[in-house]
Amino acid sequence: MSTTSTTPDTGQVGPPTGGSALAAALAAAAEREARRYVITGGPSSGKDELIEAILNAGIPCMETEPGREIYRKHRERLGRHLLREDRHEYSLEVLQAFISEFSAHKSGIRFYNRGIPDGYGWDSFFGLGPTPQLEEASRLFRYDTIFVLDPLDTFEDPDDIVWAKDREIRRVHELIVQGYYDADYEPVFVGPNDAAGRLDFICANLRLPKPSREPR
Repeated sequence: MSTTSTTPDTGQVGPPTGGSALAAALAAAAEREARRYVITGGPSSGKDELIEAILNAGIPCMETEPGREIYRKHRERLGRHLLREDRHEYSLEVLQAFISEFSAHKSGIRFYNRGIPDGYGWDSFFGLGPTPQLEEASRLFRYDTIFVLDPLDTFEDPDDIVWAKDREIRRVHELIVQGYYDADYEPVFVGPNDAAGRLDFICANLRLPKPSREPR
């Protein structure tokens, strides 16, 4: 069982101001082993806004979700949205992108815009079982904490409209959560809030200083 231990072991007693305390904690953590934290959830979960807040706070983070760009590439090639029969090739390409991103991180704290086990949920949505490659990657490449964002009533990306039309947002969210349980994780759930409030919650959970609210 993978633990959800949330102490980054920075060894840092921060100065009083939020921004400088966080920067000092991140600098101290950068000298230690890699710590990897996933931000995930279904469509319309506010993930894009939270990722932007993480980046604006100066916290290392994967900026773009690999699956979106790969999806658009496949959609442009096919001239339509992906169907069940298109998923295998697409899923393997997304998986390789996540493995590469995981492997490139060698030390310190980093957040990820979705993670490898997201593939369980998306494949299940299309009625597919996990591939052997996904199951192996989920065993080999382990994240430290999974943060699941509860759904909001906003759309982050034009492709999210697909799920709205099908009234499947809640189902996709639940399948993603189940995928992380299937991969032997115990996610931390982040309730509805603005991006700043959610980031404060995550920092508190990881025992990191809260970021400054001053513009960077």
